[in-house]
Amino acid sequence: MGTPRPGAGGAKPVYDERMESGGLGDLFGDPEELQRRLAAFAEQMQGQQRLAWADNAIKLAVDMTVAAVERVNLQGNAEAQAEQIRTVMARVFPEAVTLVREAREGLQ
Repeated sequence: MGTPRPGAGGAKPVYDERMESGGLGDLFGDPEELQRRLAAFAEQMQGQQRLAWADNAIKLAVDMTVAAVERVNLQGNAEAQAEQIRTVMARVFPEAVTLVREAREGLQ
């Protein structure tokens, strides 16, 4: 048992009073409020992770497309060069679109 408070006429011991207040002197406040705040923080962190993943996926799609176009050794007249670029884009673009689509779905 705890030590009675002086002048309290033997009322509740100090130790028991502390325990009734939530233990540890309410160091963390209301346990339910702490749980709500931790849940909100976890949700915010997940949102930031989804956003970072989406940003990385979109950047990868752009970088992949730019790298593919830069590797083309354009030859011939303007029409032939345009056809060469279209051929590269036909291969790369579907993959880039897939990355961006998945990134957008991850944000929703």
